[in-house]
Amino acid sequence: MAQSIQLPRAGGALYSYEPGRNQAFEIPKGPLKSRIAFSAAHVVADPFADSDPLQHSKIDFKATMEYRHYLWSLGLSVAEAMDTAQRGMGLNWESSKELIRHSIVEARSVGGNMASGAGTDHLAPGSSVTLEQVEAAYEEQCSFIEGEGGRIILMASRALAACARSPEDYERVYGKMLSQVSQPVILHWLGDMFDPALAGYWGHRDPDAAMEVCLRIIRASAAKVDGIKISLLDASKEIKMRRLLPEGVKMYTGDDFNYPELIRGDEQGYSHALLGIFDAIAPAAAAGLHALDEGDTNRFHEILDKTVPLSRHIFQTPTYAYKTGIVFMAYLNGHQSHFRMIGGAEGARSAVHLADLFVMADQAGLLTNPDLAVERMQLVLKLAGVR
Repeated sequence: MAQSIQLPRAGGALYSYEPGRNQAFEIPKGPLKSRIAFSAAHVVADPFADSDPLQHSKIDFKATMEYRHYLWSLGLSVAEAMDTAQRGMGLNWESSKELIRHSIVEARSVGGNMASGAGTDHLAPGSSVTLEQVEAAYEEQCSFIEGEGGRIILMASRALAACARSPEDYERVYGKMLSQVSQPVILHWLGDMFDPALAGYWGHRDPDAAMEVCLRIIRASAAKVDGIKISLLDASKEIKMRRLLPEGVKMYTGDDFNYPELIRGDEQGYSHALLGIFDAIAPAAAAGLHALDEGDTNRFHEILDKTVPLSRHIFQTPTYAYKTGIVFMAYLNGHQSHFRMIGGAEGARSAVHLADLFVMADQAGLLTNPDLAVERMQLVLKLAGVR
């Protein structure tokens, strides 16, 4: 057992907790077979960059690339420059280009699978923005990624959400983008719990009506759509849409609340994965998916079901603050030397939230070195005034 630690409850009262001595997950070598599993990877901020952290945060590329190599070594794929990397929430397009370029080079060096987010985040949303400007912004980013030899994840656009006046505007923009890409892309439907600026995406606030618009877009260009990731935190909506997709178009779950059941699937199909939580639970995700490859659904659930309380905690309201918990997990497990984030986002969750995360991570078997985790948890608590 690791040394005990005093942790705070809501209100400031302390209690003693002693982490377990967890055994490492056994992860077979080789690629995953039955499911495609993307981890939307976080970035490591440069803690020594002498610049405005709200406007010009810098990435520690060495540590950031090392973490991607870690994910690839587990058999996971990397979804680059997505919202988990604080895209549009501290990470701008200029920095994203550098990140994508680095990652494509590193992926090639080890045969790692990856895809990169293309959006319109260099175009400021506003009522004066035109559909033509949105299309040009998407074209710029898609062209860059394909020019680097990368695959595209076509992200939702705040600018499009702000200027679109009807579902037909979404059909126009996405139809044009899909007609131009050289290989099939992954679409991304990101719910407003992740980004409030995307409320009413696809031209409807009602998710069923929005789903029908999205399905029309996919059906019209099915040959250019590898799949769609939906992040609505509603398993029933994902299953409904999964059953309505054209043949050959994949569903990638983005549901950080219900991923084990959605990945396992049912008699009518299953979801692949493109998840932010797979960054934080990478060894458990890899071990569980390898068990699924072997047909051992009991072992799959034994591993992954234990991670769900942690994931639901990390992604609790306000959901968009989940990046703080993802980076904190990397810090606890020694994947980076500090708990600093782009835009100062390390302050987006309370000390009590982080203490509860620590306990849930331990109970899921995800503190790889409990002694180190205790040491680092104590540093964070001391900084928060916990003695």
